[in-house]
Formats: sequence, structure tokens, C-alpha cells
Amino acid sequence: MFAATISKEELRELPTGQFKGNIHLIEQAEQTMEACSRLALEPILGFDTETKPAFKKGTSYQVSLLQLSTSTDAYLFRLNKIGLPACLTHILSNPKQLKIGIAIRDDIRHLKAIHHFKADGFVELQEYVRQFGIENSGLSKLTGIILNFRISKSQQLTNWENDILTEPQQLYGATDAWAAYEIYKVLQSLPKSLE
Repeated sequence: MFAATISKEELRELPTGQFKGNIHLIEQAEQTMEACSRLALEPILGFDTETKPAFKKGTSYQVSLLQLSTSTDAYLFRLNKIGLPACLTHILSNPKQLKIGIAIRDDIRHLKAIHHFKADGFVELQEYVRQFGIENSGLSKLTGIILNFRISKSQQLTNWENDILTEPQQLYGATDAWAAYEIYKVLQSLPKSLE
């Protein structure tokens, strides 16, 4: 059904893909309730975070951005400006609402450093894809194997605490969470006998 792995050369040959839906940038506390109330209606969300890169040993930063996405809407919460509001921790703690991501353990640990919550309802794609015979576990390679396109990582090491998030940064953040969502949806749609 899917290749077990994909080489860097094969990945480079794929067309580039990115999120094409609506991006909602949440930078003020008063915007969070409306965003959370919309997100609370979704049974499945793509999940990711971004943190300002630290280039000096011993330097680290708190999570700057939390991304939650559906197939059509991506919500980018600028945690460096609004903190981690209770309505967001409610979503992150809801066992009935699946949050799909890659390498989520560190993301959750760093979010808990801002405001403690009991994480529930998370699906780790790195583990989930193994039952389909897929050996690669990074988002770029999983996107290539399952969605047949590659995603740009050019914004990964940019400053996520800039006063203004650039359009390329917003698109990058939205695409990462959306790609995790889409990968899960494709795998979920397969006949159960393939699992």
C-alpha cells in the first residue's frame, strides 16, 4: 500500500505542497474563546508547536506557537503573547478529541511548562504509522510517503517570537499541523483489513 521508506532524492522529486485553507492568527487573549469554541466542535485536530531556536548551549525558550488544524482551518496561537489559556488546555486534555502530531512528547512537556494540564487524546503518528509497514517517522518523509508531496522546512529555524509573524512563517506553522491531520485521515480511511 505504502512504501516503507523514502529517500531524500525521492522526496526532492515530489511536488511541494502546503496548506491552502484559512489561517487564523490568535495574538490577543480576547480572540482565544471564539477560536476554542470552534475547535471544540472538531473530533480530530492536527497538532504542532514552534519554539524560538536557541543557538547557544544552555539557552532555551518556551513554546512560542501552538498550531491546531482541520482540513480547512488552521489556528495559530501565539503563546509568547497570550500564554496558554484554560480553553486551550481543555482541548489538550479532552480524551474524546484526537490531537494528531509527530514527536509530541516534547511538545506536550514544553506546553506543560507554561501551564500544567493533563494531556489526553493525543495520537503519535511516529507510532501509528508502523502498523501500516511505514518505517520513516519524520513529518517530511511521512508526507512524501502518504500524501505524495513534500513540505518546505525553510521557516523552521526562524524567530517564532518576532513581533510580527511573517506570512511564510504562518504558512509553515499551518502546514505542519495540517499535514499531520491529513496523514491520519488518509490512514483512517483505509480498509481495516490493511491495518
